[in-house]
Amino acid sequence: MEAGGGSALQSLLCLAWVAAILPIAAAALPIPAAAGGRLLHQLLCAFSSRGKTVRASPSSSSRFTVPQKFFLHFYVVGVAATTSLLLAIWFYAYMKMTPLVPESSSYSTIASHLVGSSNSFSLASLWSSRPMEHKYRVWRTVFVLILMEIQVLRRLYETEHVFHYSPSARMHIMGYLTGLFYYVAAPLSLASSCLPEAIQYIRYQIDLAIDPSHLLKPLLKLGWCQWIGAVIFIWGSLHQIRCHAILGSLREHKDSDEYVIPCGDWFSRVSCPHYLAELVIYLGLLIASGGSDISVWFLYLFVITNLSFAAVQTHKWYLQKFEDYPRSRYAIIPFVC
Repeated sequence: MEAGGGSALQSLLCLAWVAAILPIAAAALPIPAAAGGRLLHQLLCAFSSRGKTVRASPSSSSRFTVPQKFFLHFYVVGVAATTSLLLAIWFYAYMKMTPLVPESSSYSTIASHLVGSSNSFSLASLWSSRPMEHKYRVWRTVFVLILMEIQVLRRLYETEHVFHYSPSARMHIMGYLTGLFYYVAAPLSLASSCLPEAIQYIRYQIDLAIDPSHLLKPLLKLGWCQWIGAVIFIWGSLHQIRCHAILGSLREHKDSDEYVIPCGDWFSRVSCPHYLAELVIYLGLLIASGGSDISVWFLYLFVITNLSFAAVQTHKWYLQKFEDYPRSRYAIIPFVC
């Protein structure tokens, strides 16, 4: 029943991601105007517009927009969702998935049976590797949720203390609702493989005795994929912090609507390096997750399509706004788009 619950949740999340990806992919395709391609593109541009691009969208209406400072709501929701999932699964991992011993010990036990050092070999010993693999999966989920928690907490801080949104800056209500959906669905996707069983366990759990040493030791025994993913995550995060600081410093006066060309860090290569850094961050999460959960792949595919579409629109705005804008810059990925 636990496996079935996880599979059902993952299927539902995958369908949600596909439903979010398809309109963006369709709007990016060269669909003839007679078939509605131009209308679809205009609608999606309007829905995704925010800040400077919302003014350039002819189909935008203030009746269907909200202040851009409502970005804060995304990260409040993201922190609430991620924290709740992290605490639930970490508690479950601590109570049911410890101790976490190296996988080699399981292999050596089976090997010792095979060479005859024990005469008690049975199917149970062969099955022992599966629970160990499942333990690693649960603790990998804890590890990835910790990285996600760092991400949403940092974005919450930056929204409050780094960015200075103009009072006139708006974003479309559809973009706002998409953002709220994303920061609930993203941590759910990262946790979907073991969330149902964790919830079922916690429902009947009243013993809250916790040994702090057992909360961290299993994380240190995870595989190289998790640490490589963490390094990529940190690399992307450092660049995004730098790019956000550059964007936040462009407007000398918080109440000004003046825009200038951003320079420095990855801005020398692309128009939206903060989006490129986001792709790197979520690539790190994907690698740290082990790549075995299909819902995480769909999450990353949504991140790529959504940010690429937004970056192309922002790049076009820069080219129209500034005559001296560097023509060597790409929208989001150097030498690609």
